[in-house]
Amino acid sequence: MLMDLVDALSSNTTARSVVELSLNPHFRRHYTALNKAVTVNALKDQQLASLACQTIGVPIKRKFHLLGTDVTSNPRPFADTLPDRGFVYQPNTLKGNRPIVIGHQYSLWAWLPEQASPKTGNWIVPLSMQRVSSQANKELVGAKQLDELLTDKGLPFGKAFCVEVADSAYSKPAYLNANRKHTNLVTIARARGTRTFYRQPAPDDKPAEKGHPTWFGTPFRLKEPETWDAPDQVAETTFVSHKKVTYRVEIQAWHNLLMRGGQGCPMRQRPFTLVKIRWYNQKGEALFQKPLWLIVMGARRIELSLLDIYEAYLQRYDLEHFFRFGKQKLLLDKFQTPDDQHEEH
Repeated sequence: MLMDLVDALSSNTTARSVVELSLNPHFRRHYTALNKAVTVNALKDQQLASLACQTIGVPIKRKFHLLGTDVTSNPRPFADTLPDRGFVYQPNTLKGNRPIVIGHQYSLWAWLPEQASPKTGNWIVPLSMQRVSSQANKELVGAKQLDELLTDKGLPFGKAFCVEVADSAYSKPAYLNANRKHTNLVTIARARGTRTFYRQPAPDDKPAEKGHPTWFGTPFRLKEPETWDAPDQVAETTFVSHKKVTYRVEIQAWHNLLMRGGQGCPMRQRPFTLVKIRWYNQKGEALFQKPLWLIVMGARRIELSLLDIYEAYLQRYDLEHFFRFGKQKLLLDKFQTPDDQHEEH
């Protein structure tokens, strides 16, 4: 049944709902078998990762496995009996309307393969997809998924050098601190342009006195260039757009910065590299009004060059292509059911 469903889905050109796949000539059974295929033969996350990793080889061009995470919404505004619905993000084309809808959201972890050539395409290999309950923290759900991938001895990520890329929602101290026990993991997360970080405190030769020790040095405010000093490292490269326009890319880095953390997040013990990226056109004008700021945290972050960091984060956008392709072509969010477990399957 499951293979018939896969055959029908991979050859689909007209079906707009999952039940319509039963009309596909490759689906040889009655339409009731479709629901049985989803609810009975569904793979668990551990099985999905194990099967997917059979196609994952050793990195060739780069020296690390690249993993990416993000959440996507599954709108269910009319499913009144569906448990645990909540407000989730959903883009809205009407100006002034809040970009929210009632439904569920799912946390995805995927392996981002090396691109052998520009014609390879923006493909990913999904490893884990879990529903985020309305009362849970989506970033910490993702952190737990990653911990399971790194601790599974049957997967290649436990001992290999791994780099994860994530958007600004994952730059919170709680998430950045969650998996630091894995010394083979380096996190690259986007930082909002309003953040304030700190330099290392100046060494104090005076004898220790009563009072709180100095944990943070002078502030480094992203929106105040006067608080920046000269970068510790600089690199340049070029970027060619889909319209064959070449842009100059300037990359700057400041090492061993600190951020404040809450209770249970000793971020003073988590130094990181702050990377600033700007694109310039052929006239020397900035392509975007604001630069891209990246936090690079992990014990092995020094092993990454600035070009490695830049190229790795650009590939994070492949997750967006997957969500779009999955929903439009693979009917990812079209399985309408009042049972939350069936929806997860």
